[in-house]
Amino acid sequence: MQVEPGIQTVKSPKANMQQNSRWVSFTKELKRSKHYYLLMSPYMIIFFLFTVIPVVFSFALSFFYFNMLEFPRFVGWQNYSRLFLNDDIFMIALKNTLMFAVITGPVSYIACFVFAWIINELSPKVRAFMTLVFYAPSISGNVYFIWLIIFSGDSYGYLNGFLMKAGFILEPIQWLLNENYILWIVIIVQLWLSLGTSFLAFIAGLQTIDKSLIEAGAMDGIKNRWQELWYITLPSMRPQLMFGAVMQITTAFAVADISIALAGFPSVNYAAHTIVTHLMDFGTIRFELGYASAIATFLFLLMVGTNKLTQKMLRKIGE
Repeated sequence: MQVEPGIQTVKSPKANMQQNSRWVSFTKELKRSKHYYLLMSPYMIIFFLFTVIPVVFSFALSFFYFNMLEFPRFVGWQNYSRLFLNDDIFMIALKNTLMFAVITGPVSYIACFVFAWIINELSPKVRAFMTLVFYAPSISGNVYFIWLIIFSGDSYGYLNGFLMKAGFILEPIQWLLNENYILWIVIIVQLWLSLGTSFLAFIAGLQTIDKSLIEAGAMDGIKNRWQELWYITLPSMRPQLMFGAVMQITTAFAVADISIALAGFPSVNYAAHTIVTHLMDFGTIRFELGYASAIATFLFLLMVGTNKLTQKMLRKIGE
């Protein structure tokens, strides 16, 4: 049935009442919680200005050619097709980043929890000291530069000196100039630095577990510590586990500083080149900001997808 031109449809009184009811309830909720929204507003304004808007602009700019000298020119999907079809260096960076994330992400995540679980069983003073010992490398700035001395390519490097003195090698190895070793060295250093915020979050989560749950679990048939861990401990600290997963995913995919400090920029044959260093190359050196935005958008989607997969896996804990 067609509506004749010029005749406007009128909403039913029931629809108007529902709309008014939603608006009234929203207004009441806003007035009732105005203090909470007021306290949240500084953070939300800063988050919106410096996170949401840049992400949106970066996504929009990825469809343009922009070199900071000329006005942006719309090129559609050209940046993305170039990224996956014509940029061989990006494919190397993608392979290195995925390899880095697959190894350092799960290993550091599990290591953070295992060390936190063990340290949590110690006395309060010993626990505080051990927490500082494990957490210190992640807050010591450029402390990873000590690894430059360890892997120095001359005979004064700690590793070369030890291997030569033990008779394993006859001459120094250029660890940071050999593409067969560079990526693995960066992975080792990252694992050493990985006991950071996630480690503290797990310590805090273990401290907040209700002891009565453990007692109730023992009465319900929990027979050992592993069952207690799976059915009580892990489900009780899901928020901390989720926070730690997000932090580890971000760290694993956003590696750049360690690679540049140890292997140079760019590294030998791009052996330690990552997506972030590729982004820095086009964004801060070549000033191809449209193409750099395409790289950033892909990295953002990769992180979001991995985060969703991790959330799905964490929901199965305790089942």
